[in-house]
Amino acid sequence: MLDYIVWDPSGTIVDLGFYQLRWYSVLFGFGFVLGYQFVKGRFKKASYDVALLDSLAVYLVIGTIIGARFVHCVFYDWDYFSHHLLEIFLPFRFSPEFEFTGFLGLASHGGGLGVLVAVLIFAKRHKVNTVWLIDTIAFVIPLAGASIRLGNLMNSEIVGRLTDVPWAFVFTHVDGMPRHPAQLYEALSYLAIFGFLYWLKSQKFHRDGLLVSFMLLLVFTARFLIEFVKANQVNFENQMVLNMGQWLSIPFILIGGLLIFLLLRKSPMNSPTTVD
Repeated sequence: MLDYIVWDPSGTIVDLGFYQLRWYSVLFGFGFVLGYQFVKGRFKKASYDVALLDSLAVYLVIGTIIGARFVHCVFYDWDYFSHHLLEIFLPFRFSPEFEFTGFLGLASHGGGLGVLVAVLIFAKRHKVNTVWLIDTIAFVIPLAGASIRLGNLMNSEIVGRLTDVPWAFVFTHVDGMPRHPAQLYEALSYLAIFGFLYWLKSQKFHRDGLLVSFMLLLVFTARFLIEFVKANQVNFENQMVLNMGQWLSIPFILIGGLLIFLLLRKSPMNSPTTVD
């Protein structure tokens, strides 16, 4: 036991009785704030009105929460939410008694879809180059993903499978057994992907569409692979060859790979992007 990392943080920063400020919420918000700064720089460089960012942030937050919540409830916990439909989009539990719960259960795949819909609506309404905007948001998604997984780590949730590797975490709030720190694996993977996208963005040969294409391919490939060392999130996954997270990742991987192929086939690598 002494050879492993004992992980015993409180997921709550402040508890007022009627309201809890949790690390997950803070880190979730931090991911948006950090991404906002990078997007702001892209808007300035492309000579778009920075004032649009406040509106864009609202679109993205709403899109992320609605998409992530909907996919989690439908694909991971439909047995419960099919009988509690209002609780899908309300941060309350009505039975056995009324309780403020926050949004306990968000699926990253749904968050990605929600972001895409939000960006499409925003771009059309505000007459912003749609592909460029999708690229811009895709650029910072790994940062947001890393922050969210660190929030999961603070909550001792989405833990890995049992293991005896030297860097195993003993999650005392789970079962006190050494497990893969799967949340940390994902966070570090997403930070590495962000670094690659940052490099790709800075190259003169990149063109609109490559950032989102590589983001889809790399983020969801990382997610697919790391799922092999994650503990299953719901019981029905125990009977599956691939778990739900992996099945939901496959379409994103295929779309990302296909887009890269089409973009590189369409024009030579020295073709510059239209809007930086």
